[in-house]
Parts: sequence; structure tokens; C-alpha cells
Amino acid sequence: MMLDTAVDFMQVVDWSRAQFAMTAIYHWLFVPLTLGLGFIIAFMETAYYRTGDEFWKRTTKFWMRLFGINFAIGVATGIILEFEFGTNWSNYSHFVGDIFGAPLAVEGIMAFFMESTFIAVMFFGWNKVSKGFHLTATWLTAIGANLSALWILVANGWMQYPVGMTFNLETARNEMTSFWDVLLSPVALNKFFHTVTSAYVLAAVFVVGVSAWFLLKKREQLMARKSMIIASVFGLVSACAAAFSGDRSGVVIAEVQPMKLAAMEALYDGEESAGLTVFGVLKPAEERTGNDEAFYFRFEIPKLLSLMSYRQADAYVAGINDLVNGNPNQGLMSAQEKMDRGRVAIEQLARYRQAKKENDAATMKEVAALFSPDTPQGREFLKNYFRYFGYGYLSSPQDIVPNVSLVFYSFRVMVAAGVFFLFLFAMNLWLLWKRREERYRPWLYVLLWSIPLAYLASQAGWIVAEVGRQPWTIQDLLPTVAAVSRIDSTSVMVTFFIFVALFTTLLIAELMIMTKQIQIGPKNE
Repeated sequence: MMLDTAVDFMQVVDWSRAQFAMTAIYHWLFVPLTLGLGFIIAFMETAYYRTGDEFWKRTTKFWMRLFGINFAIGVATGIILEFEFGTNWSNYSHFVGDIFGAPLAVEGIMAFFMESTFIAVMFFGWNKVSKGFHLTATWLTAIGANLSALWILVANGWMQYPVGMTFNLETARNEMTSFWDVLLSPVALNKFFHTVTSAYVLAAVFVVGVSAWFLLKKREQLMARKSMIIASVFGLVSACAAAFSGDRSGVVIAEVQPMKLAAMEALYDGEESAGLTVFGVLKPAEERTGNDEAFYFRFEIPKLLSLMSYRQADAYVAGINDLVNGNPNQGLMSAQEKMDRGRVAIEQLARYRQAKKENDAATMKEVAALFSPDTPQGREFLKNYFRYFGYGYLSSPQDIVPNVSLVFYSFRVMVAAGVFFLFLFAMNLWLLWKRREERYRPWLYVLLWSIPLAYLASQAGWIVAEVGRQPWTIQDLLPTVAAVSRIDSTSVMVTFFIFVALFTTLLIAELMIMTKQIQIGPKNE
């Protein structure tokens, strides 16, 4: 019976992870286009406001239709995603709900209501409100969407680098002590800037690709060319910003999530002057144990990983084996030692609960001193034991290693696509300047078929961020195995397939409606 219960619990963990990952992947198919297309539309309407040319109004309204379709379906998937925190991850919600709920509440009260209010004016206010007020509503809708992303990414960034909190022993909950530490943490800020700039790139590729379709069909050529110019400039600036923020993110990851960095590079044994693998083919997991045995082949740039991660060409970069087994020469504690210390923290928490049940005031006072940042023993205990609290729930040191192959290849897809998009926008602007874009029909097909590549790169980036931090829901404090709800695995499995069917239907519906609206093109009033 106990074995059956344990098996069912692990199935709950696996199905809950699969359901949340699936929902996040579908949701992220819609969000990036909303974040970037809103600003592109605002630029176009600004041109209409300044020139009074009806061409810009007609162009704005065309792209606005596509924005509206995508926005509506993105909201539907986002609502379900937020509910899953309570249904599938109730232990997580209890443990850090005081902190995680704050940015989500701000997002709902400020950003989402801002979007929903002004999007109505944006769509239905034409010829009913002044041009200036309508333009303001369009800009506020775009800004609101990005503010919404800010608060969600702040919450996500906190999960990857928990700061600005203290542990309440009485309630066994982490509670916020500094909202500004949560908001302004380097992980949260870099995650926001890199995520939104990459979303702007996707939106720019979408506009450029759809415009290329119109040029191929020899329809709406002026609209397509003008849209291309705006989107290419916006995309080129965004791609440069994404490259800069991505470089900065690498520095932050090296500091706070070294295992993610090691997985991104499939670096098993730490090195000084570590090289960056531009491309390589990994051996199966059972065949690789060290750097020399991890690849069938690879192309590496010497010292670049150390330089990019620590800004020193000879810096030491920890590998997977160092982080699992420890490396005393580099001051790296083994995962087993962290697990032992985490279990001490868990045992002390259980000891407090038992003492409270038995009304043992002396023991309660003793344990409370350990969890207090105001006592010498508390500062020692929190620094050396409680910080590894989550490790106490792991069953093996190898549990801290994420899916190396998936993270390694996803990272290279993301980076390669980013470099390609820099070239794509620069080349397209040069052709537009020379008025040669229509002479090179193969180039127009490249622009058109870059749309799915942008979505693939966007998903790859999200996979790197989320799979790379496994097994943690909260870095070092709470693994997924301890965060999941105690529910029947069958219910999670059934809802997984229900959501797959629902989201797939929504995706197909969006593609059909968007394709139909693109074929119709701008409407004459």
C-alpha cells in the first residue's frame, strides 16, 4: 500500500510538471506577439496622428485586428496558468504565497485592468473619441501589456533568485520583507528586459513576414513596404537590446544558478579559461561523465565562456560534476552535504511543530532562536543550514542536474536564431533603402518562413530558463517534489489531456482566423 501511494505521488509530480509546462508553452505562443505588436501599432497610429494620412489609419487598423485576435486567446491561456498554482502546486502557494502573490496582485490590479480598459477604446473608439485620446489609449494598451509582463517576470525571477524575505516559523511560510529587493533583483530585471526585447523581435519578424507575403502576392505593396520599415527598425534595435541583455543574463546566471550555466554548456568538469561551445553533438547521457566524453564532436572558442560569465578570460567555471560532488579547491560544497544540511533545517522545523503540540515552551524558544536573523545562532543557522532547506527533500545528489541535452540544444537554437535575426533586419533595411526587396523573391520567402523560426527561438529561450533551473520551483528552497499538491494523479492526467485539446483547438482557431484576416487584408472604410 505504501509503495502504491509513493508511485501515485510521483505520478502526480510528473503529470503536474507536464501540465504546467504544456500550459506555459501554449501561453507563450501568444504573449510575445502581444508585447511587441502593441508598440508597432502605436508607432503606426502616431504616424497617422502626426500626418493625418488615412493610409496610416487603414494600416494601423489592419495590424490591430491581428493584435486583437492574438490578445484574446493569450488571456484565456494565461488565466488557466495562474489557477494551476493553486490547484497543482498548493504547497508552493502556501510556502511563498505571501511573496509570489504580491507581484501577481499588482499585475492584476494595475496592468491587466489598464490593458482591458484601454483596449476597448483602442478597438471601438475610432471616430468616437478624439484622435489624441485614441492614440493615448493605444499607447497605454501597449504599455499595460508590458507592465503585465513585468510583474509576472518579477515573480518568476524571484523563484529563480529568492530575496527580500524572511521565514515565519509559526506559519512555516516565507514572508516578504522588502518589496524593492524583489522588484529590483538582478535576476528579475535581466529576465524582464531579455524576455520583452526577444518578444519585440518576434513581433517584428511577424510583421516583416506577413508584409513579405503581401509583396509576393503583389497586393497592398505600399502598406507592406511601410510596415516592413517600421518593423525592421524596431526589430533591429530590439535584437541588439536582446543580445545585450542576454549577455548580462549570462553573468547573473553564472553567479546565482551555476548548474543552469553548466547544463547550457554541457560542462561536466569545471575549467579555468573555459571555452564556449558554439556547436556540438552530445553523446547519450549514459555515455558521458566528463568533458572529454560528453561530445561526439564540437566547435569551441577558447576562453570565451570564462570571459562572458565572469569577465575574466582565466576565470574558473564550475561543471556539473563539481556541483554534484563538490570541489573543495574551488570552495564548492557537494550536493550531498547540502542535502544533509537541508534535512537538519527540516528536522528543526518538525521539532518546533512537535514542541508546539506538546506546549514545550523551552524547545520552542530554542528552535525559534535558530530561525531568527536577530540572534547569533540564528544568523549562523540561516546562512549554513536553512539556505539549503530544499535540498533536504531530494533523494539523490543527481537530482540537481537538469535535462542537459534539452537545455544545451535549446540554448543554441535561441542564440543562433538571435544572430540570424540581427542579419535579417539589417539586410532587409538595406534592401528597402535600395528599393530592391521585390527583385529578390527568394528573400521574401526567407522573411515569410522566418515567422515559425521566431516562435521556435522564443520557446527555446523559455525552455532554457525553466528546464535549466530544475528541480527547483524556488531555487535551493523548494523542489518540485515538495511543491506539488496532494491530489489524485488521475485528475491531473485527465485535465492535462483536456487542456491539450482545448489549447490545440484555440491555436488552430487563431491560425485559421489570422490567416483569413491576412488574406482579406486592410479594409477600406
